[in-house]
Amino acid sequence: MTRMRGIPPGILLIRSLRGKDWSLKTYRYLTLFVTFVAYAAYHASRKPSSIIKSVLDPGPNYDSANVLPWPMGDFFLKSKPINGTNLGTSTEEGWAPFNGKDGTSKLGEIDVAFLAVYSLGMYVAGHLGDTLDLRLFLTAGMVGSGIFVGLFGMGYFWNVHHFWYFLVMQMVAGLFQATGWPSVVAVVGNWFGKRRRGLIMGIWNAHTSIGNISGSLLAASVLQYGWGWSFILPGAFIVAAGIMVFLFLAAYPEDAGFPNPGEASPNARGTIQDENLIWEEGTSNDEEAHVPRISSVNRKGVGLIGACFIPGVIPFALCLFFSKLVAYTFLFWLPFYLSQTEIGGERLSVKSAGNLSTLFDVGGIVGGILAGYISDKLKARATTAASFMYAAIPSMLVYRTYGNISKTMNAVLMMIAGLFVNGPYALITTAVSADLGTHSSLKGDSRALATVTAIIDGTGSMGAALGPLLTGFLSTKGWDAVFAMLMIGACIAGLLLSRLVCTELTERTANSPRPWNNVEAPLSQSLVRDWKR
Repeated sequence: MTRMRGIPPGILLIRSLRGKDWSLKTYRYLTLFVTFVAYAAYHASRKPSSIIKSVLDPGPNYDSANVLPWPMGDFFLKSKPINGTNLGTSTEEGWAPFNGKDGTSKLGEIDVAFLAVYSLGMYVAGHLGDTLDLRLFLTAGMVGSGIFVGLFGMGYFWNVHHFWYFLVMQMVAGLFQATGWPSVVAVVGNWFGKRRRGLIMGIWNAHTSIGNISGSLLAASVLQYGWGWSFILPGAFIVAAGIMVFLFLAAYPEDAGFPNPGEASPNARGTIQDENLIWEEGTSNDEEAHVPRISSVNRKGVGLIGACFIPGVIPFALCLFFSKLVAYTFLFWLPFYLSQTEIGGERLSVKSAGNLSTLFDVGGIVGGILAGYISDKLKARATTAASFMYAAIPSMLVYRTYGNISKTMNAVLMMIAGLFVNGPYALITTAVSADLGTHSSLKGDSRALATVTAIIDGTGSMGAALGPLLTGFLSTKGWDAVFAMLMIGACIAGLLLSRLVCTELTERTANSPRPWNNVEAPLSQSLVRDWKR
């Protein structure tokens, strides 16, 4: 006899108050909302380190006291040299041990330590996510992340100046952060079939950019009270989001009494005559509609080695290595770059640089949605991803060359670059991972969503660790070297998908109707008959 995993306590409470269950469509909307907020909180908790880089390792100092962050206050603030005045954000000396000659390199080492542990932890977290209760697993990861992000900020209040302390806090935080992405992609993949998956997950993936923007604003809003608060506030946010996950996330459709859309078990097929109508946009709103009760514990997990042999996993994983190298370099270093570069003849304050950097993520939101929509229409994930990566090369070149003309020019070019850089990154980590995690080679009897997602995103996160590390060293030689590295990475990412692109184009050509099939003119028919003879 099988049993279902426990229904989230928040849902049980609402059921008891309402006296009846929700519809399937309501559960799907709730799943999208909860996972959206959850991963936005993950990204928000990663953003403070990029905001406070210029505080720990200052170039020119900035008078940013008593100024609210955009959109609550001014977007741009001019830099003002200060004479050792402690504004709670920065002093003339910065913060040891990051204020020495090797301060920039140490900041890069902090980033790479976080991302290295994150990427390695991803492989383990993905397999655990396919074997444990995703709701509890995700909750534990979020609470743990919040605690160690907050402890990093406590170094300010405890007056800690030991490099190892900040290094360890980031490494442990990275380990807990690894639980997030495989889990949320698996949950959404569990609840949604393949139809229009690219568009749905492209919209849903806006949580990455929303999280980056939220993290920037949260960190900047309290920066004037001390850089420690810039970590504590996002840390509290992810803990609160983790509590919401525990209360309201039904990780598996079966646990709410519905069949899984990606599986073809005899039980489900024998009971539901038109399964596609239930799971696609025509889903009934009838809250009392009968569906079979199926247990989620019957499915078995797929090992890491077995998941690697699913067609397409390795090429997309390698592509994401270079795609995330580019995207995460912008994530961790863009505010620092903006604060150290003259734009329109002026340098921006630390807060203003953080505010302006959010526009990169605004472009990323549009890019993720556009890439998902195009890949759905063309039924060509690899072609779409490769095209965006190639387009990112000139967009980054133009941004570096002309972005310093004015603030408006910088903002526009930054959003365009964000569109092309984040588009393929969003597509591969969402729709592609979900497609491969429910690949036909699995024959519907295995659970591989979190494992496949972990392999692809874990490999990508190694590139995400390498990019910021190289940037820490290359930026001392000049930012042209950094942008050259980013453009080379984008080119390699596109080339790695060449074989899959050729396969998609060949299949599309083979399936397209031949011109003479629809010709009805007598002359054309005569030509066809003559050709057949």
